[in-house]
Amino acid sequence: MEEKPYALSCDKNSQPILDSLKILLTKQESLLEVGSGTGQHAIFMAPYLPQLTWTLSDVQDRIPGVSLWLRDFPRSNLRGPVEYEVGKTDFPEGDFDVVFTANTLHIMSWEKCLLFFRDLGAHLKSNSLFIVYGAFNYAGRFTSESNERFNAWLKDLNPESGIRNFENVRDKLKECGIEFMEDIEMPANNRLLVFKKS
Repeated sequence: MEEKPYALSCDKNSQPILDSLKILLTKQESLLEVGSGTGQHAIFMAPYLPQLTWTLSDVQDRIPGVSLWLRDFPRSNLRGPVEYEVGKTDFPEGDFDVVFTANTLHIMSWEKCLLFFRDLGAHLKSNSLFIVYGAFNYAGRFTSESNERFNAWLKDLNPESGIRNFENVRDKLKECGIEFMEDIEMPANNRLLVFKKS
């Protein structure tokens, strides 16, 4: 039997993220996860958000691994995975009132982040939420030595990757009609940023 991909970070951060999502997502009904990775976040969280239909998406190379997790841990409110690669494929179809993404902005180039923000501005309906989890810099500075080391590791893998500045993300999303709402502190020097389509 083919072995499922596994991310230790998902085991560590799924509960803290879920704790916040349960507070934030009380009325929403349809969530698109961009960059589902292994699929572990969705597998873990979906049972605790039964009112929410959760659609997984990622680039083509990741789809088989996500499918293995969904095969072994089916959830009635999970859909997908569907292919979505920023700048290459169309934004997934659906009437989503939440887009959630974790640990993606520092993987994508800044150019692709901007394309992603434009996709969100073009496709999210009014009052929909955009929630992003990950490490961020503030005023151009790292919030911890571990984040600085992580950034160096990312740059070694791909010079176009790297921890993004909160202010840049906030301002570019605002240009796309998506307003900053809340910045939630998370464990291990991560943040959960909440935005709303105006």
